[in-house]
This record gives sequence, C-alpha cells and structure tokens, in this order.
Amino acid sequence: MTVSRVSMHKIKEVLRLKFATGLTQRQIAAALGLSNGVVAKYLSAAERAKLSYPFPPEWDDTDLAHALFDASHQPVPVKRLALDFAYIHTELKRKGVTRQLLWDEYRTTHPEGYGYTQFCVLYTAWRQTQRLSMRQIHRAGEKLSVDYCGHTVPIINAAAGEVKIAQVFVATLGASNYTFAEATWSQSLPDWIGSHTRAFAFFGGTPQLVVPDNLKSGVTRACRYEPLLNASYHQMLAHYGCAALPARPFKPQDKAKVEAGVQVVTRWILARLRNVDFFTLADLNEMVKLIRRRSSRYLSPSFYC
Repeated sequence: MTVSRVSMHKIKEVLRLKFATGLTQRQIAAALGLSNGVVAKYLSAAERAKLSYPFPPEWDDTDLAHALFDASHQPVPVKRLALDFAYIHTELKRKGVTRQLLWDEYRTTHPEGYGYTQFCVLYTAWRQTQRLSMRQIHRAGEKLSVDYCGHTVPIINAAAGEVKIAQVFVATLGASNYTFAEATWSQSLPDWIGSHTRAFAFFGGTPQLVVPDNLKSGVTRACRYEPLLNASYHQMLAHYGCAALPARPFKPQDKAKVEAGVQVVTRWILARLRNVDFFTLADLNEMVKLIRRRSSRYLSPSFYC
C-alpha cells in the first residue's frame, strides 16, 4: 500500500513514543494530535507484524509500510452475528428494558459481537427503515378531496348592523388538481351537502370516492378503521353513486390534494380580499370568480372556482 511521507513520520513517532518512552495510547494521541482510534490502529499493526524497536537500520519508509500494512499481515475480519432487530424493537417496548440491558444480554451470548455504540447505530438505522411512506397514485375521476379553509370571510348585514362569518368550501380532484371553491354561511350539514352537489355539477360528474376530513357534518364518529358517516351525508353520496373514504384523524397527508387546494385559495384569493367589505354572500362568490379569472395566468390551468 502507498503511505505518504507525513503519515510514515506520524507512524514512526507513535511507535517510538510507545516502545522507547512507554507512553500510554491516550498520551500518544494527545502528544501527536491524533485520535485514539488512529493510534490504536498503528499499534495493532505493529503488534501483528511483531515489530521490535528500534527498526532494522537498513529499513526505509517503504519497508516499514510493507511490514505494517502488507496484505499478508492484515487481521482476519471478525464475522459479526446478525442482530435480531425485530426482537430488540419488541423488547424495548417492555417496561424497564433498555438498550444497555439488551446489549449486555447479546454480548453474553456472543462475546465477539458488536460493541454497544455500533449496536445502537445499527438498531437506529433499522428502525428508520421501518418508517415508510406510500406515494399516492391518483387515477382520473377516482377521488375528490374536500375540506374548508381555515381562513374565513366577514360579511356585513348593513340593515341589521351585524357581521356574519362565511366559510370557504374547497374540493380538489386527485389526478388533475381541478379545484372548486365557494363561500357558504356555515359548515353545517345543509351547507356541507349543498357544496358537494354544486361541486359535482361544476365538475360535470361524480368521483368514485370522496375524501372528507372528520367534520361532524360528514363523519359522526371518527375512527381510523371504521368511521361512522352521517346518515344524510351517506344517502346523498349513495344518490350520486359514490362513496366516502374519510381521512384518518390527524393525518392530513390522506387528503393532501385538497390541503394544497386550500393553500392556493387562501393565498391567491382570500388574501386579496382581506381589505374588501362584503354585504352579501353572492357578492363574495362573484369576487372569488373574478379574482380567479384575473389570476388565471399565474394559477395552474386546473384551478377554477
């Protein structure tokens, strides 16, 4: 192997300090500005080569490098036993069980096995491979994701001198990102169902599945595996020949399409209306359409309200 002149000088100094002065490995590392691991590697190589100090006078740096690092002097690699990561993962869930305990048990059975640090590193790497995410594939006409914007719009009743808050419903098709948006007075069941029917009319058809959030108007009981739909909502979807697949609680990635649609509506439309006073719901919806037409060259061609 090829070793630089600087490296050979360091190696000679490591061996001199060890055999001529009797310094410890840690002291040698501090004196030469090397890590303990590097010093240990050089000393182990000298031990395997059975070198004595001082070296034979006829040796130059090349001779010393061959003696230390020649392939014939390389140690036989230790065959590490594979770790049972699934067992480790299961045991760590038990009360009082730690990695240190499991490593102690492992080394008792396999004295030549991994050190504690490597044991932890390998387990952590394995655990990260278990956190898998599935890329969603959207087929045309299959899914329609629906939700409300968190941003609301105040509407002034000039006659009564009151202000009502309008909600903004958003529906986005999975494959095309084709988006429908409208303002309603509330998120109650009549407005919820009405927005769906107007969205279906806008798209000119119905999807196979509607993916709603766990809004009470749509989902009576939220559950990861068996959500219970509102009876009226279920009947409406059945009338249109489609079904609901509610997103899991606290899993916005299940309806990522409409999350993006809500963001577009909020940034490109509602943000522009923040200083405008509205007196009727119809005025608000007309303004939403107007802004969409003016912003069409900036927005995705699939975005419409």
